[in-house]
Amino acid sequence: MAIKKVWLDESENECISCGACEVACPEVFEVPDKMIVKSGVDFSQFESEILDAVDSCPSEVIKYEMTDDE
Repeated sequence: MAIKKVWLDESENECISCGACEVACPEVFEVPDKMIVKSGVDFSQFESEILDAVDSCPSEVIKYEMTDDE
């Protein structure tokens, strides 16, 4: 299985722009005002870093989806 999608989900909490995700994985995340996921990134190349960002997010607003075909 591989990560195929990453997004900001503020349905329960809001991004506090702490920058922890950008520190964990600057290739995928950027925090100008609020966290954004960079476009055109092959998430499979940064899976452990993405999971570190998810774990380090104090607001728990980073979500991801895995593929079923691997």
